[in-house]
Amino acid sequence: MPVPFQRVYLESAGYFMPGDPVPNERMDDFIAPLNRMSERIKRRILAENGIRTRHYAIDAEGATRHTNAQMAAGAIRDCLRRGGAELSRVSLLASGSSGGDTLMPGFANMIQGELAAAPMETLAVHGICAAGVSAIQAAAQGIELGAHRSALAVASEMPSRLFKRSRFAARGYETDFDSHFLRWMLSDGAGALLLSDGAPALAGSPGLRLRLKWVHQRSFSGDYPVCMQLGLTEDRARGHLDFASWSEAEAAGALSLRQDIRLLPHLFDIGIHEYAGLVRDGWVDPKRVDHFLCHYSSEKFIPVVEDLMAKAELSIPRERWWSNLAWRGNTGAASILVMLAEFLHTRALKPGEQVFCYVPESGRFMAAYMLFEVEAVEAPPVMVAPRAAATAAAAADDELVIAPPHDPAAAPEGLGALLTELAAIWHDYRSRVWRTPLVRQIRERRFAVPDYLNWMEQWVPQVREGSLWMREGAASLSEPYQALSSLIGVHAGEEQNDFQILFSDYRKAGGTVECIEDLRRNPGGEALNAYLHALAATRDPIGLLGAIYIIEGTGQRIVPALLPLLKASLRLPPDAFRFLEYHGHNDENHLNRWLLAVEMVMAVEGQARAARQIADTARHTAALYLMQFQHITERISHANA
Repeated sequence: MPVPFQRVYLESAGYFMPGDPVPNERMDDFIAPLNRMSERIKRRILAENGIRTRHYAIDAEGATRHTNAQMAAGAIRDCLRRGGAELSRVSLLASGSSGGDTLMPGFANMIQGELAAAPMETLAVHGICAAGVSAIQAAAQGIELGAHRSALAVASEMPSRLFKRSRFAARGYETDFDSHFLRWMLSDGAGALLLSDGAPALAGSPGLRLRLKWVHQRSFSGDYPVCMQLGLTEDRARGHLDFASWSEAEAAGALSLRQDIRLLPHLFDIGIHEYAGLVRDGWVDPKRVDHFLCHYSSEKFIPVVEDLMAKAELSIPRERWWSNLAWRGNTGAASILVMLAEFLHTRALKPGEQVFCYVPESGRFMAAYMLFEVEAVEAPPVMVAPRAAATAAAAADDELVIAPPHDPAAAPEGLGALLTELAAIWHDYRSRVWRTPLVRQIRERRFAVPDYLNWMEQWVPQVREGSLWMREGAASLSEPYQALSSLIGVHAGEEQNDFQILFSDYRKAGGTVECIEDLRRNPGGEALNAYLHALAATRDPIGLLGAIYIIEGTGQRIVPALLPLLKASLRLPPDAFRFLEYHGHNDENHLNRWLLAVEMVMAVEGQARAARQIADTARHTAALYLMQFQHITERISHANA
């Protein structure tokens, strides 16, 4: 499942390309052919890959002009300069690369040293093309979790040192095709992104900000053999450390970078299947993608990707694709960062536009994806639920926003911090509910009457317990909470017959179970019921207000969003939806009463302790209610059904 982000923004982007652009006709000055066969391979590869110029960090004699760490530092400086930001703001540096300048220490630490940066957290991701996305995800997660306010993600590659002709002297300037191939494909460069937790304007785009919506990565290394590698012999039988010396390893070809191009069709096949899953589950809508940044290593693969997307009926029009492969070359893990940076520097964006990124990795096969969305700076940050493609078509291009039960910005005095924490719990819960099998069926119009009846059969006995655990909790409140006890008693009284309305809806929809006692909760419902009754039996269980926040919020926020879809899918009379209609309207009053109850508790218990109990119970209730949603599509055996 993708990793969603609610408060991560791309503030600025930069890149560093060493030296002057090297056109095809000057490649021999840096990457000289080994023999007559390599000359033929060179012509063939250059005719197919579409690369016209690239950059090398070595000179014509093979000497290093810029180390990999120096290029990464150059990209970071460019990124910070464009954003008008200071390095001192950054507390996390995440790097991605197929290899730094040293085997040890880690690449991120070498970059920090090159920058002479202050103490900070570092993370080095070692991989190939998707390592850059992994660095972005790590930086974004640090921000989303609240551990960092600003973070840098950088990726840098310097394969040219492996390609100079002298590297092949130990083998008599002979090598296999897989090793020849990459000499004419890869080049050097670095890219960097500055991410932050506020809502800053995007560098160079006044009035706009760019939010990272999600990142998704999956490795298929358990399914396929090694495709691209450095450190194994041609037959993959021995590693470079298995030889008696480095010179023997080099003579055996264990230090040559190779790619088995015969395996590459599988890479794009799994990538498109994974993309189709993202569309199916509502994470991305091809019709809403305005800019598609695809890291293909050769223009030869463009029609391959297009054809696979077309077969899946999930095409993104070719005019929305953007790549700088032709003039920047293939810089491995750095490619998507360099591409994104140059795209942002040269394209004018508009609010509402989406930028979708795709990176296939051929090492042992990975697929990585990112989705960004442009927002107007003056617009408040919104929490948007993912949406299935079918629902997207039905709802035109409008996003479905399900706000938290209470807006923290409008909190009464003293409740802002609690409502902010509850809103974060809510958004995570709502997002997960929105992707459960039950809700996906409803959103995609695959929900039939038997599914509705199955849901009601599991829900009725759960609703039946609501007023019981509330009364039990009210009875457990001590003298200082008697006003709260009375308020909960009123609430429980209003809801004590709700299960009868729901059961009546079930029967009118065609339900065959005649006795409520024969209905059973699913495992999630059982766990939630046990948790709430156990908590209600403790002394002064004020945390139950956190449970009510989630449960009433579901009725007042999620149910109204699903009700129109249910009515459109199910040919049932209006009185088969009375319970859902009632809660969609009446829970607003219940939530206002909830706010009054929280203020009562704060006055007695003290803000810090009360807030902790309420938030913790809300988090636990959300997890258990989600479990109840996840099990709904399973069929429960009923005694007399």
